[in-house]
Amino acid sequence: MAVVFNIAYEGWSDGKAPGIGPMGNVLLPGFFDSNAASWGAYGAVRGIQRLERIAAANGIKTSVMTNGVLAERWPDTVAALAAAGHDIVAHSYGMDVIPVYLDEAQERANIERTTTLIAAACGERPVGWISPRATNSPRSPRLLAEAGYIWHGDCNDDDLPALVDIGGGFERPLVAIPLTMDINDLPHCIRYGNAPESLIDQFRAQLDRATLADAHPFMIDVTAHTHVFGRPSGAWVFDAMIRLARARKDIWIATRREIAAHAIEHAHHFI
Repeated sequence: MAVVFNIAYEGWSDGKAPGIGPMGNVLLPGFFDSNAASWGAYGAVRGIQRLERIAAANGIKTSVMTNGVLAERWPDTVAALAAAGHDIVAHSYGMDVIPVYLDEAQERANIERTTTLIAAACGERPVGWISPRATNSPRSPRLLAEAGYIWHGDCNDDDLPALVDIGGGFERPLVAIPLTMDINDLPHCIRYGNAPESLIDQFRAQLDRATLADAHPFMIDVTAHTHVFGRPSGAWVFDAMIRLARARKDIWIATRREIAAHAIEHAHHFI
């Protein structure tokens, strides 16, 4: 059983706001939602720092889904995350830039823009990509491979990584690492209105019971958004789940980059 602790460090392009916000009711079409925009901005102002402190206190490395716009606006923050050993995952330029809506030229430009901004901030090109909503286009795997990416997480059809042969003469396959959604703060609390602490019970139950029901290996994503569980009301839940995982002897706490490397090293198990 592998557990990945993801931090969703998300931002929006100028003039764009999250499609959902803490008030629940959406504005009429054509009006800018300043409430949702301010709510989303919390992640860069306070949330990312709090979640990183919690990860550091527990001695773990996380996979940080990072939008290019945040590397552009807050390069020192992204640099500090990379310096601390976290896995910086490209997450499109902004949460409003979703590959499925783009044509090929636009998508190629978005990948290069995002990659360049993150590389400029932390000194290294990212090797992993997850699109907003984990929603890519049919051409995304090929374009990501062309840009030098090793893995992507725009899939939810398995609970193990898979090596995807994308053709086109590439020397290596692209690793598809599913983004499991069972332990994710945003749908759990914001969309479905559950109490933050109930996610601990859900996570504990999965750790305790899933391997008893079926011994086949699997991975679990624990995802905290900086504008959701980055707040005091949810950050302690993220901490509690890390502590649960660290107390176990049968769990590999890994980053997505480490899982991709493992899949490539043991390719015969995944093809």
